[in-house]
Amino acid sequence: MAQQRRRILITGISGTLAGELARRLEQDERVEHLVGLDSRQPRGDLERTELVRADLRHPLIAKVLATHRIDTLVHLALVSTPSQVGGRSRMKDHNVIGAMQLLAAAQRARTVQSVVLRSTTAVYGSHPTSPGLIREDAAIDDERRGGLTHDVVEVERYARDLRRQRPDIRLGVLRFASVIGPSIDSVLTRYLALPVVPTALGYDPRLQLCHQDDAVAVLHRATIDQVPGTYNVAGPGVVYLSQALRRLGRPAAGVPPALARPVAWAAKRAADLDLAEDQLPFLQFGRVGDITRLRETFGYEPRASTAEALESFAATGRVRPLIDAENAARFERTLRGLLPAPPTTTGPTESAATTTASTTTAAPAPGASP
Repeated sequence: MAQQRRRILITGISGTLAGELARRLEQDERVEHLVGLDSRQPRGDLERTELVRADLRHPLIAKVLATHRIDTLVHLALVSTPSQVGGRSRMKDHNVIGAMQLLAAAQRARTVQSVVLRSTTAVYGSHPTSPGLIREDAAIDDERRGGLTHDVVEVERYARDLRRQRPDIRLGVLRFASVIGPSIDSVLTRYLALPVVPTALGYDPRLQLCHQDDAVAVLHRATIDQVPGTYNVAGPGVVYLSQALRRLGRPAAGVPPALARPVAWAAKRAADLDLAEDQLPFLQFGRVGDITRLRETFGYEPRASTAEALESFAATGRVRPLIDAENAARFERTLRGLLPAPPTTTGPTESAATTTASTTTAAPAPGASP
């Protein structure tokens, strides 16, 4: 039996991931009709995608679902920083109220069979007591959430309510780690591109990244195959923030955590970096999601590790290292040439040193039994 051809609506079509997903779906013969919804124009040309200029909170959404007989709804219209929409209250209104209206319209539209929701591992927060690998069933601490985390937790709750009201709908929730790549412009990429990167003094958080190609591939599979469930989406492995800055050739400046807010405010004024208060703990404690379910249940093996995703971003040239590898090697050779040669030792001296080292190695550690 032939697979049903999909009639798909993508929200937030002006975003990078939404645009790339639309272009990929346009080439897929399993897609019968494709609609892109946003209040802004998409980046780049789309051939088969019918564009609808509308706000998520507009009653027109229900009419769009009905008129185009949409069976698959892909919600990617997630605003991550207040500056994108003119303040925190508007950001919350767009993310939470917009999603509530959209999912309510999907509940009434009998043609809708599947909903794919873009979420983020930010729902877990960043805490010193978090497990090393956070599973999808980890409890979410509602008391300490704020900003983007608050919004996404609320949106996921509305999605679960939809699933209870319409058990026939397949719901896929994709919790992405920080997406990075050649064409991604985000808070993280702007942070890593600062001339001098402020870091939390005394902390070196683990970063988990998702390459944009993997993000689009996972969205494509969730859209076409309508795979239900909640999944962390990221590349395998981690990099420490200090490692990432060394690979990008960026100098770091340690900032006491008590001064994090004024430094974030200064970065926003000087470099257009909207580092929201709820994102600051991430730069102290990091966050790493377990991707076992993505591999075993969803059936996708990420093509790029966290380190490779970082390398793809570095290769674009958007971050010019202050000291590149070639200059660093030349500096090291020059420095070695200025240092005096180490003294050479001969037989008896070498034997004495060897004896001393052996004696030291053989000595029991403090507190150890003889």
